[in-house]
Order: sequence, then structure tokens, then C-alpha cells
Amino acid sequence: MIARAAQEIAPGMVVNLGIGLPTKVVDHLPSGFPFCLHTENGMTGIGPSLPPERADRNLIDAGGAYVSPIPGSAYFDSGTSFALVRSGRLDLTMLGAFEVAQSGDLANWKIPGRFSPGAGGAIELAQKARRVVVLTTHTDRTGQPKLLEACTLPLTARGCVDRIFTDMAVIDVTPDGFALREIAEGLEVDQVIAATGAPLTLPGGELPRF
Repeated sequence: MIARAAQEIAPGMVVNLGIGLPTKVVDHLPSGFPFCLHTENGMTGIGPSLPPERADRNLIDAGGAYVSPIPGSAYFDSGTSFALVRSGRLDLTMLGAFEVAQSGDLANWKIPGRFSPGAGGAIELAQKARRVVVLTTHTDRTGQPKLLEACTLPLTARGCVDRIFTDMAVIDVTPDGFALREIAEGLEVDQVIAATGAPLTLPGGELPRF
């Protein structure tokens, strides 16, 4: 799933990787891949994550991981960072999710009754990035679908999600709802349909596998 999602990043893109699964996408890009990684706490041009013993303790991403600079890295305050986001300068953001609705609504910041540090930058990223991609497991820990007709959890943003990568499938959000584009090796279409809590449009012909 993560390796397949990495293929969404094209040379020259400015990309933000959200906390959780998306942060691992960078590990599946070739060394020196020409893109600009942004973190909303105030840095562009981010190199590999580093263990604490090798890291500059002043350099972290929005998830608190120690990161390294690369030639051309830039540092700025939070206001400037969010100005970049709000002005639509991010080509792509990859976010985690608790739920995604067939309309593209996203819920990824709070489960009522559980501690949440806040929405962070997710609301701005989901609303303003030119393309929003979600990485998530297809079902939650109890086996319930995360892809639904309508979200039941507090929304992060409405109608923002373009594509979803799960451990079972690649699914696009279209004006007609969820559309199955690819399926994971070893799975059958019926399994994906059963694990999805909303209608799923199927393409004609054989589905690509990842």
C-alpha cells in the first residue's frame, strides 16, 4: 500500500505527508528523488528521518520525528508555513483517516471519548492542497469498514479526498461515489466489496494489482 502510494508523487511536486502511514511513503522513493517535502511546523526540503543519536534536536517534522536537511532546505514560522498551504501551493497531501465518505468527506482528527491533541494542520491541508490522498487500513481494528456512505465521526473537511490507498485496494472518489481502480495481490473483488461500507463501482475488464 505504501509503496503504491509513493507512485503518486511526481518529480517537482511540493508534498506534505501526514502523521502515521503517510510518513513512511518517503522511504519508498528513490534516493535523490526531485521533490520538495513540506511540514506544517515550518520547513521545506526535508531529508531522511534520523535516530536521536544522529539528529539535530531542533529539526523535527509535524509528527515529532527527527528529520535532516538537504541542499535548499528552508525554515520559517508557522504563519508562513500555513500561508503556503492556504494559498494552494501544495501539489499533494497524503493523510491518514478514521473514516472516508463516498462524497470525499474526511474524518481523521478525533474519535469522541478518546484523547486527541487537536486537529493540527489536517483541516487546512485537506481543504487547500491541490490533491488529497488518504492512506488507511480498509477496516478498523474490529473489522468495521472505514469507507462509508457517510462519516459518523467529527469531520476534518468535506468533499476533499481524491484517492484512497488501503491494504486491500486503490479507490477513487468520483461524482458517483467510490470507484475501484486496483486491488491488492491475493485478494478477490468480492472481499473488497464486503469490507467497504458503501457501494463500489467496478471497472470493466481485469483490475490492475499492486
